[in-house]
Amino acid sequence: MRSYQALFRVPEFTPLFLSTSLRWAAGTVAGPALGTLVWMGTGSPLLSAVSMFTPQLAQVVGATTLLSAADRIAPRAALTLIALTYAVGTAALTLPGLPVAALLGISLALGLVASLGGGVQWGLLNEILPKDGYLLGRSVFNMANGLTQVAGFAVGGVLVAVVSPRAALLLAALLYLLAALGTRLGLGRRPPRASGRPSIRATWRANALLWSDRSRRLTFLGLWLPNGLVVGCESLYVAYAPHAAGTLFACAAAGMFVGDVLVGRVLPPSVRSRLATPLLVLLAAPYTLFLLRPTVPVAAVAVTLASVGFGASLVQQERLMAHTPDELSGHALGLHSAGMLTMQGVAATLAGTVAQLTSPARAMTTMAVASLTVTGLLALAGTRRRSAAPAPAPSATP
Repeated sequence: MRSYQALFRVPEFTPLFLSTSLRWAAGTVAGPALGTLVWMGTGSPLLSAVSMFTPQLAQVVGATTLLSAADRIAPRAALTLIALTYAVGTAALTLPGLPVAALLGISLALGLVASLGGGVQWGLLNEILPKDGYLLGRSVFNMANGLTQVAGFAVGGVLVAVVSPRAALLLAALLYLLAALGTRLGLGRRPPRASGRPSIRATWRANALLWSDRSRRLTFLGLWLPNGLVVGCESLYVAYAPHAAGTLFACAAAGMFVGDVLVGRVLPPSVRSRLATPLLVLLAAPYTLFLLRPTVPVAAVAVTLASVGFGASLVQQERLMAHTPDELSGHALGLHSAGMLTMQGVAATLAGTVAQLTSPARAMTTMAVASLTVTGLLALAGTRRRSAAPAPAPSATP
């Protein structure tokens, strides 16, 4: 499958695409608004960065306790409930007088609920598309993510600057509500992909099975660490340029869009399969320029160029699915999503801490160098792996 038109002819692809785009738009509007709200109340780069990525920090809890449900619950009901919960929780963030601790607590609770979302959503996408359509479909979702981020950051930035951060949060709550409605009305009823009851034990068994293969381990680490560290750079946009953070976020989203188009549609498979490491290098290298404290226009160019490197994740996801049995596809994609988001939250906390002790520019440079180092180590480990015989994918359902 090489045609975007063919994708949208697949039943359920369009409603899943639209409802997901609404949720992404809501998150795009809400994140900087919450970060700005915390910045205005505390003046702390650390708390501002952490507040934007607090839900991601809860993903590790979900990945170790709830993730077995990703293949064992009905997709439509799960996605609808997650969107509704986010609508209520985001609206609660607008209550006047809430202390910072309460804001962070609500965000953590929402992140725990959302820890199932990646596995359910991407497992469903893998189910409704033919085998050769997953990467193209995922690239379309990533491109939509980039476009919704550009629009969301623009609209959210205007609302934050002209009205208030709480107005942006209310808009995000409405978008989550529309996403829940679209999911409920647009998706059909599908049975769970795997049998058995969700449990912590089942989650750990599946995690151990997925982690047992060295090829999957390296792919998971490549999906989690390099781009997570770069997101730590992004978490400091507000602290680096408080009045132009929306511009930097929008430029990052635009660069990501270009990368997804190149990897998902333009490059042939023979070329695409070799580009994971070069794209990860591109993802981090431009952020080393922030040591020189560039002006906003120069920073915007660097951010746009760097974000093209996010296209590496498409190559890595294709590799992950090639080494994962169908009955574990939702769990594997959920583990990828939860681990990636957790690492983003950890990196935002680390970047905020370094910025608190030094400066946002130095912290961004530090995170970029760390990402480049991890990419180099993973590339070396992958070279050693290719010299050995690959392990077969498991076929037993945990």
